Amino acid sequence: MKKRQEKKEYATLILAAGKGTRMKSDLAKVLHPVYGRPMLDHVVAVAREVGSLKIGVIIGHQADYIQETYKGKGLTFILQKEQLGTGHAVLQAQQAFSSFKGTLIILCGDVPLLRSETVKKMMAHHAKTHAVITVLTTRLDDPASYGRIVRGRDGRILKIVEAQDATESEKDIAETNTGIYCAECPFLFEAVARIRNDNAQGEYYLTDICEIANREGMKVTPFLTGDSEEVMGINTVEDLERAQRVLERRISHPRD
Repeated sequence: MKKRQEKKEYATLILAAGKGTRMKSDLAKVLHPVYGRPMLDHVVAVAREVGSLKIGVIIGHQADYIQETYKGKGLTFILQKEQLGTGHAVLQAQQAFSSFKGTLIILCGDVPLLRSETVKKMMAHHAKTHAVITVLTTRLDDPASYGRIVRGRDGRILKIVEAQDATESEKDIAETNTGIYCAECPFLFEAVARIRNDNAQGEYYLTDICEIANREGMKVTPFLTGDSEEVMGINTVEDLERAQRVLERRISHPRD
């Protein structure tokens, strides 16, 4: 008699606390419209489409305004009073997800072009490989300020190195971190509680959970997407205009 397999549970945490200084606007970055809707709308839609039981949103800048905008939408808001890095942001959600024992999908509130199909494929890969962490990665011709993916010989991720802390050889790596993850709970919160801020920016990097997992003999896998445009973060007005054009093209040519 086959043992009944427990159904996997998924929840989502969206990082949306940033001010977005380069947008040169008083409006919180995630509320800037892309194709007629705040960019956060697009990310929340992905979280719903992939079957999240709960959606948490880390907020900071203009927190009250964001909460008012999404009042009654079934989201759980978590305040990050000080922006001390992505690892610190996730740690703020520990209490909100204290009883959750499934896979937490981490999305970025300023990545509105991400498709739910891509996230579903990442989720399937994560489950199939029995990884504790799966990182959505992409390859860029000019990785610039993005974190570099350092793989082992077996293809697994050994660590993610932020650009400011990378050696010259690490800077030559074209595969980069998109900031989008699948991570098992409660391991995720145990790991972020151990992150240190002894780096070039003095921040608590979420990426450090990969090294922590490896030290404990746990599997960290990459899931590479060939569409770097889809995982583009919005940091400037020019980025916003580019995202608008991409969504217009998708609407007029759905198969692109």
